[in-house]
Amino acid sequence: MRAMVLDRPGLPLRERDLPLPEPGPGQVRIRVSACAVCRTDLHVVDGELPQPKLPLVPGHQIVGTLERLGPETGGPRLGQRVGVPWLGSTCGRCRYCESGRENLCDEAKFTGYQLDGGYAEHAVADARFVFPLPEGYDDLQVAPLLCAGLIGYRAYRLAGEAERLGLYGFGAAAHILIQLARHQGRKVYAFSRPGDEPAQRFAAELGAVWAGGSDQKPPEPLDAAILFAPAGDLVPAALRAVVKGGVVVCGGIHMSDIPSFPYEILWGERVVRSVANLTRADGEEFLALAPQVPVRTQVHPYPLSEANRALDDLRAGRFAGAAVLTLS
Repeated sequence: MRAMVLDRPGLPLRERDLPLPEPGPGQVRIRVSACAVCRTDLHVVDGELPQPKLPLVPGHQIVGTLERLGPETGGPRLGQRVGVPWLGSTCGRCRYCESGRENLCDEAKFTGYQLDGGYAEHAVADARFVFPLPEGYDDLQVAPLLCAGLIGYRAYRLAGEAERLGLYGFGAAAHILIQLARHQGRKVYAFSRPGDEPAQRFAAELGAVWAGGSDQKPPEPLDAAILFAPAGDLVPAALRAVVKGGVVVCGGIHMSDIPSFPYEILWGERVVRSVANLTRADGEEFLALAPQVPVRTQVHPYPLSEANRALDDLRAGRFAGAAVLTLS
């Protein structure tokens, strides 16, 4: 099979021919049709996440058709269209798994990081962590729901019942969540890179009541803010923007260091919290909810061989919405 492979962090991906993977017990093999490109992929490729499996096939927003079952594998059926998310497996027996917090499992493995992912024509996955996908979406449109949507949805839930919600970093996750927030009657304030007028126009088109740079204050205090931009200096800015009792959610797996800030902007029972991964319950809930809104994704397709260009364009902020590798 063709695959884009990371040999060492910091180097471009290399196109290679790899043996067709065979699913083991409890696993399935998927013929990949699309794989969305995520900022977490950038963190892996750029070496900002430690100790990836090497060599590695990145990619954790996989859409495809189930084509082979491993021994002793139940669950999905052959020919079914399925999605594979970031959370690739857990132990199922630790205190976190047994209390509904499998996203915190110490033995968890992650797709496109410790497990080969979807920048390839075929992928193997744990059958327990494969989702049936909703109708009404083509393969390219549904791919961003598998991380930008799922982990974004977890961040959204942890932000609480905010009437006035700030989204810092208006990329793949934010363009999905603003649709859900507007559907639920919330007011969304969008923050982009300073001077990024296309992103601000995009946010306004999707219903933001205000859109500006992350160096600006919103026109009114926020009840909560979600940070998708991996910039630690946005945490004090968001704390200054939220009301007493407000929540600032850090939605990324990696963030630059948070600078020191005066206690007075945290005081008043403001909360700063992170989001780690996702649970299968998050996935099932969001994939059922998305068609009801309905959430629509703006995607920019790239052929598999141009994965490096897709990553470069994401790094530079050259598009609004989500990049998706297509293998059709």
